[in-house]
Amino acid sequence: MTETATRPAASATAAQRETIRGSPAALRTLKWISFFHSCIYLSLLLCAFALGKPQPETFVLGLSHGLLWIFMSIVCLAGVRARMLPLRLGVAVAVLGGVGPFFGSYEFVREQRLRARAARRGDC
Repeated sequence: MTETATRPAASATAAQRETIRGSPAALRTLKWISFFHSCIYLSLLLCAFALGKPQPETFVLGLSHGLLWIFMSIVCLAGVRARMLPLRLGVAVAVLGGVGPFFGSYEFVREQRLRARAARRGDC
């Protein structure tokens, strides 16, 4: 019974993957930008809390984080609207990315793995 119950969900996921038509190169580029954003954010946290908020380093890292978050949010939401990225990834970047871009980085890795698995199975 559990195997039967999980099969419709798996086929629904495969059907959803078919409607998302983003290129692997674009996804890979956004993933690396997201990793870069996560590194900047981690640096900002270390600078602000462990090093005693030295200026102008904290300001530059904070500004970089904010601008990258805005850029990534716009690009990912446009990707969701164009059906190139799943909604879950767009929400992780746009909503959670302001307080922790690590969510978006995780979702990019997850999406890339799901697409690779679907391509190996021949779902896409």
